[in-house]
Amino acid sequence: MSAAITRVETFPVAPRWLFVRIETADGLVGWGEGSLEGYADVVRTAVDQFSGYLIGKDPDRIEDHWQALTKGQFYRGGPVLASAVSGVDQALWDIKGKRLGVPVHDLLGGAVRDSIRAYGWVGGDDPNEVADHISAQIEVGLTAVKMNASGRMSRNGSVAELDGVVARVASAREVLGPHRDVAVDLHGRFTLATARRLAPLLEPLHPFFIEEPIIPENSHVIERMVEATTIPIATGERLYSRQEFLPVLQAGIAIAQPDLSHAGGISEVHRIAALADTFDVLIAPHCPLGPLALASCLQVGFATPNHLIQEQSIGIHYNKGAEVLDYVVDTEPLRFVDGSFERLTGPGLGIEVDESAVRDAAARWRTWQNPIWRHPDGSVAEW
Repeated sequence: MSAAITRVETFPVAPRWLFVRIETADGLVGWGEGSLEGYADVVRTAVDQFSGYLIGKDPDRIEDHWQALTKGQFYRGGPVLASAVSGVDQALWDIKGKRLGVPVHDLLGGAVRDSIRAYGWVGGDDPNEVADHISAQIEVGLTAVKMNASGRMSRNGSVAELDGVVARVASAREVLGPHRDVAVDLHGRFTLATARRLAPLLEPLHPFFIEEPIIPENSHVIERMVEATTIPIATGERLYSRQEFLPVLQAGIAIAQPDLSHAGGISEVHRIAALADTFDVLIAPHCPLGPLALASCLQVGFATPNHLIQEQSIGIHYNKGAEVLDYVVDTEPLRFVDGSFERLTGPGLGIEVDESAVRDAAARWRTWQNPIWRHPDGSVAEW
């Protein structure tokens, strides 16, 4: 038995993240990220409750702890509890890798690749602005970007709204050329009917994929979206388990996007990836989050044959008050090389957290909430 867990701490930090720190009796420290944007304080309470179970336990029994935290209570599941488990799970894998002196991907079967392609976010609703943002991403070496299709979208998209989406994507394609990629995120803002009207209009521009064309509550109709277009359909950032991914895999999506901080951490996403592989589906983990979530994604990606590309939030428009690299001692492991991350070789998650920066940021925490959008008639709109 390894030295027991003696302390579990949580740190909500700018811009909207929650870090989890687990310490053992022999001084090993593991870090994880249970960020659930807009609900950091709620997840923090869940992790604090989990600590009552974790204190005194052997940190090496990762799977047993995962089972206990997800199935040990009568009421379970959902984004809050899954995010809390995610942060704990990542931290336990970090501890185990550090104890053994190996990166986590070695513990998942070993590396299947030496680098992972990354994409960056570009913002702006005006086509010229999108073009400028894409040029900036190209300058830092990225070969793929993702963009929102639209801002607030009416319930039955107008001609002008659909034309605007096509114009923005066309602007992106013009800058990127045929050898780089643009993914288009519908962000659940479209109805099924509107998304089906839009997709054929985008086909000549060859998007890398269309993401979350409908809200996850309506996953039972996503097969109709798959059948409406030749563009690969991606979804999954708001699905939290293998069981929730199974119906969309059966419906024919091309790319699964589990979030390592929402969907049960390294343990569950590794299983989701294996399940996706049986449907000939690639994974592209969702990660507009912090350095611990990103490092966890990369550890899974290096050990996963059907991994496609990695989202990352360095410079993303959401980051206000702090950046991804502000919380690490050495930025080199997360440096882009020809638009990719090179294989992490350090023990555990492969990055060193700047603990003083984290504690200072937590002392200045202000709760983040996404905006509430409304339609012109006053009813609530999808954000």
